[in-house]
Amino acid sequence: MISRFGVSLDSELLRDFDRLIARKGYRNRSEAIRDLIRESLVQEEWRGEGPVVGVVTIVYSHDKREIVDALTDLQHLHYENIVSSMHVHLDEENCLEVIIVRGRAGDVRTLADRLISTKGIKHGRLITTTTGKGLR
Repeated sequence: MISRFGVSLDSELLRDFDRLIARKGYRNRSEAIRDLIRESLVQEEWRGEGPVVGVVTIVYSHDKREIVDALTDLQHLHYENIVSSMHVHLDEENCLEVIIVRGRAGDVRTLADRLISTKGIKHGRLITTTTGKGLR
């Protein structure tokens, strides 16, 4: 069942929104608004303690052997939250590791923080998403 509702917006805000959704390739405002609502719902999932999924990306120099050992140890210690990982050689020195994580939001955040804060990590980020079970 589809529900319709009206939204009142300042004309300039609506023009800016229309430009944004055109640039992103949405076919209409409804699709863009649905995605904005879903994004808010996913952020809300991460505030709770329910099951979530995410991706941790980290960049580091492979020359520092202790980093590789520390990352491997952390991943083995938290194996129940690690779904998969992929190692990419970016150049002769730098590596990218992509780690898919899942579990309770707090546990996943803690693991991501520990991975990202490992000594020698050049850059890291947790990308949060959803299991999809609660979204329509």
